[in-house]
Amino acid sequence: MIMLVNMIRVELPVVTEVSAVNFRQNLGEMLNQVQYRNDSIVISKDGKPVAALVDAELFARIRRMRDRFDALSSRVAAAYAGTPAAEGTAEIDAAILAERRARGKAGRKR
Repeated sequence: MIMLVNMIRVELPVVTEVSAVNFRQNLGEMLNQVQYRNDSIVISKDGKPVAALVDAELFARIRRMRDRFDALSSRVAAAYAGTPAAEGTAEIDAAILAERRARGKAGRKR
């Protein structure tokens, strides 16, 4: 997909869905799509997605994000250790609601 942004040509990565059989038959071509065009390939079996082929840079970003999420989840779990689940959940929900309201007000001021 190609978009013009302020008269600069920007090619957006494409996500293609293929069957496992098609993927096996065209592996070399699909690797080139991912490597050189930064496209992503979703591989399906019996019509259901089972795997994805993405470029190495995107995969590294996903892994870093997962690691950061896991670290944050561990910190939250440690902070709420010993707190009844309902109480902790209510506190987290209230904090999320307050943040969303604050962002909503900031968005309207623009």
